[in-house]
Amino acid sequence: MVRVTGPGAPGGDAADGAGHDDGALAELGYKPELKRTLGNFHTFAAGISYISILTGTFQLFYFGVSHGGPAYWWSWPMVFGGQLMVALCFCELAARYPVAGSVYNWAKKLGGPHVGWLGGWMMLTASMVSLAAVALAYQVTLPQISSWFQVIGDGTGKTDAAANAVLLGTVLITFTTLVNAFGVKLMARINSAGVAIELIAAVVLILLLAAHLTRGPSAVTETFGRGRGESLGYLGAFLTASLASAYVMYGFDTASSLGEESKDPARNAPRAILRALFASFLIGGLILLFALMAVPDLHDARLSVDGLQYVVLATLGPAVGQAVLWCVVIAITVCELAVHTAAIRLAFAMARDTNLPASARLAKVSPRFQTPVLPAVVIGLVGIAILLLNVDQPQIFSVITSIAIIMIYLAYLMVTLPMLVQRLRGAWPPPGRGTFSLGRFGLPVNVLAVLWGLAMSVNLAWPRAAVYNATGPQHWYLRWGAFLFIGVVGLGGFAYYWCVQRHRTGVLAAHAADGGADEAAPAP
Repeated sequence: MVRVTGPGAPGGDAADGAGHDDGALAELGYKPELKRTLGNFHTFAAGISYISILTGTFQLFYFGVSHGGPAYWWSWPMVFGGQLMVALCFCELAARYPVAGSVYNWAKKLGGPHVGWLGGWMMLTASMVSLAAVALAYQVTLPQISSWFQVIGDGTGKTDAAANAVLLGTVLITFTTLVNAFGVKLMARINSAGVAIELIAAVVLILLLAAHLTRGPSAVTETFGRGRGESLGYLGAFLTASLASAYVMYGFDTASSLGEESKDPARNAPRAILRALFASFLIGGLILLFALMAVPDLHDARLSVDGLQYVVLATLGPAVGQAVLWCVVIAITVCELAVHTAAIRLAFAMARDTNLPASARLAKVSPRFQTPVLPAVVIGLVGIAILLLNVDQPQIFSVITSIAIIMIYLAYLMVTLPMLVQRLRGAWPPPGRGTFSLGRFGLPVNVLAVLWGLAMSVNLAWPRAAVYNATGPQHWYLRWGAFLFIGVVGLGGFAYYWCVQRHRTGVLAAHAADGGADEAAPAP
């Protein structure tokens, strides 16, 4: 299905590989500025920490079970199959263009500057919203470890959980801002150590749950009567519950977004993308399956309220259960770190093209820390502001998470759709030779990636009260919140680009490749 060729392939010359990577940057108009210090495990860790199985499953298991019953588990392989098509398309691009802000640069290369800007803008906005959304996961776990972490109220008030989530999330975003501002080496060390702990904890959790099984795998056929009386029956309930899986399995492109700081990324980034996705599918699927088979009472209402946290504590006991939950806290932390890191690289890439306000400052690489410091601070402040705006909103969890994920799926479409157009025109692959190719399978895989992206974007944004207006009173603008928010961000952002920013776009002279100065924009 795939072939490995070119510089960086087995038996290839490492220096040639570095030359190929810098040549790909030059083709996009950039000179290499960020130090290549990240190895194979670092790039893999970046991808898998963004997906962060322990974070996603522990944060959203309750949602899947409450809306689809245990049979929601089947959405896990469904989402994996769809995202695998997208990941395979990204692997081809990661091999040819290992560049910071990968989704933005790929959309620009395939669809032109307007598509590139819109894809980058959607991804950047989504990344900042995701930063806030992931930070909320602290509230789902820490108060179950100890009531000491419920700083605001006792958790029984209408807005206690939301307000406390904002406080804990602000602490987490402040931490990731400081780590990212001090350079990629510190970020990579913390991230890699956290991922190692997360992977070990996940495997141990699988083994512990397997040792406490109380029923067979037929548990995943139980629907608990969900969807009864609805127009679509269980299919409608299943599509709603599938959001719990769709919210988890994304972000694998982060491995390629660190391409300018990685060693031999043309070879390693595609492998890191696929390894991160496959590892997440296998580990996450087993955790969810064994949790449903091990929980003492499959019909316990706490399964739909406290989720996996309840399963772990009830099945493994308080001592072991709390140890696992502390590992979940570590997983949430490194996931937040990866989200923040990817957003910084995206902001840097767009600013380097004079496609953001104050581009010269945002694109400046600190000579001391070898990383863009200002984007780390700005993105952190925006993430905290998003939290503060929702401090008294009890629906903060599902609404923020949903909108962030939809925008990321749309940003992915800004890559896979122009890529499909290029294939249909016979213009793919572009000149040059990468280390990863889908060969004759490229077109069908690309078609499936586009169809999957369109279908899941509609499913995610569908105006369900269960997602966008879970508690009363009901308001139409909340139900249609995803369409309204994304419409304002997309149309408003593109209007700004069309009227203002497109007249300034161009690679900043300080970042332009040799020979590209005539196309570079002067530093404002």
